[in-house]
Amino acid sequence: METILASEFDLIARYFTRPAPAGMLGVGDDCALFPAPAGMHIATSTDLLIQGRHFFPDVDPAALGHKALAVNLSDLAAMGARPIGCVLGLALPQASESWLAGFAQGFHGLADRHGCPLMGGDTTRSPHDLAISVTVFGAVAPERALRRDAARAGDDIWVSGALGAADVAYRLLDGQLPADPQRLAATRRALEWPEPRVALGQALGGLARAAIDISDGLLQDLAHVLEASGVGAHLAYETLPVAPALRGLPAATVSRAVLGGGDVYELCFTAAPGDRERVRAAAAAAGVPVTPIGRVDPRPGIVVADADGRPLADLPRGFDHFLAS
Repeated sequence: METILASEFDLIARYFTRPAPAGMLGVGDDCALFPAPAGMHIATSTDLLIQGRHFFPDVDPAALGHKALAVNLSDLAAMGARPIGCVLGLALPQASESWLAGFAQGFHGLADRHGCPLMGGDTTRSPHDLAISVTVFGAVAPERALRRDAARAGDDIWVSGALGAADVAYRLLDGQLPADPQRLAATRRALEWPEPRVALGQALGGLARAAIDISDGLLQDLAHVLEASGVGAHLAYETLPVAPALRGLPAATVSRAVLGGGDVYELCFTAAPGDRERVRAAAAAAGVPVTPIGRVDPRPGIVVADADGRPLADLPRGFDHFLAS
């Protein structure tokens, strides 16, 4: 029989209270306290995950705990910041002990790997669906911070990892693609257990010029960088790193997944052409593959060219939290 915890304080004590690292005041007080490293700027980001909008109701709670933190750590990675700690907000339809145990395991497992301890937060009962809010704090030297507004014409455009698997997994689970258990098994981890590129972001600090993490689709997120920087881009479609699990799918499905698919949490960044070997060395040190996919142009807009240099038409838009059904 499923155990339902009766007390908010019991829930917090059992699953979310851990000894605070030295110099910090963590869970159990009115506020968390942590020192700001000398000469560093504090980087912070908040993400909200809603059941039915950002995750399926039957997702593994350990995977959900991991992803709830991963999407925020990915934002720190895109700024080149080192994680300091995080706070967690949960609105729960019910306090299921087995669900909480799995969620906490996934959350703390990723937090421990990246030195991002849980320092506080809030829990409440939700009359509707599950909602999760995570805020992360990081530190970065101001001269090493990666910003969206620093891309320059002539820069190389790079992307980490591979693209498309998370979008295909989502569409398979949502019934938008024909059932394919083998392909789902090959793509589902990319959707539910994304790996934030924290080490890569820090390695690129002071080397890359502009960066963003790909949460809503390559074209849509790259467009944020280009708009902030007042430039455009020319991409070579044949150079895009397509996830191997997409082999055999129709070309239109692959194109949509790679160019417009969200939930990727890879980094897209720009760097000077003369720094290509330094970029590759930084990526190798971080243990993450990177691929040059195009260049920054002085003219606004994004052109994606095929193998013959012809611009592709009908480019996918990417994910919109208010327009998506």
